[in-house]
Amino acid sequence: MDSNTTEGSSADPVAVAIRSLRTMATGGRSDFDVVFHPDAVNRENKLQPPSSRVPGPAGFHSTALWLRAAFAGLHYEIHHALTDGDLVAVNSTMTGRHVAQFVLYRDDGEVDTAFPPTGKSFAMAQTHWFRIRRQGHRALGGPRRPGAGQATRLATTNSGASGPDGVGKASGQALRPPRASTTA
Repeated sequence: MDSNTTEGSSADPVAVAIRSLRTMATGGRSDFDVVFHPDAVNRENKLQPPSSRVPGPAGFHSTALWLRAAFAGLHYEIHHALTDGDLVAVNSTMTGRHVAQFVLYRDDGEVDTAFPPTGKSFAMAQTHWFRIRRQGHRALGGPRRPGAGQATRLATTNSGASGPDGVGKASGQALRPPRASTTA
């Protein structure tokens, strides 16, 4: 955990939102209890493992483990953070290296698609939206993460290409690999 990050219970809403991203990248299980409210919901968890589909710190911790398992060196570069009341928007770039199989799941929790590791580094622009509960200053609403199209791009991004903003771009059209076997 970044030692310059303030505790969730004493931080302003922007600091809580930024800390939640840092927690996703490197935080331990107890860090999630400090930052995420027990009622927090990740509205982008439909492609994630069933253990990520529960509210609160446990669901967000599961999401972090899912991402970290596939992407080494996971990091969020924060570009902008805006607040309007209890709503916080954070514009960031998620970076890492695709080192292990990245698995997407169906609504029923079965494996939909599995992307083999590319070994390539990536950078993906993201915007995360949070509702910060004032009591205890913990994240209530979940961040917006890559949908199916972005997840496919993330798993198939060519590390050498980047756009004018420095964000990695796929070198060609990302094709969906064959459906993974669930019996292996």
